[in-house]
Amino acid sequence: MIREPAELTIEHDGRVALPLGLLAEAGLDTGSALLAYSDGDGRIVLQREADAIRTLLERGTLS
Repeated sequence: MIREPAELTIEHDGRVALPLGLLAEAGLDTGSALLAYSDGDGRIVLQREADAIRTLLERGTLS
């Protein structure tokens, strides 16, 4: 599978739309529960909510 980056724009109201193909490539579908957080180095991380909770419980941190 060839993965290509998607260029996104932050709208004036702060919203960002992700292409459905990008979400599908990550194994996500509409209605999926996600957790978004800043990794502190300019990156924003999107993670399945269940995976993020598991990581938080196991490591005590999301990073």
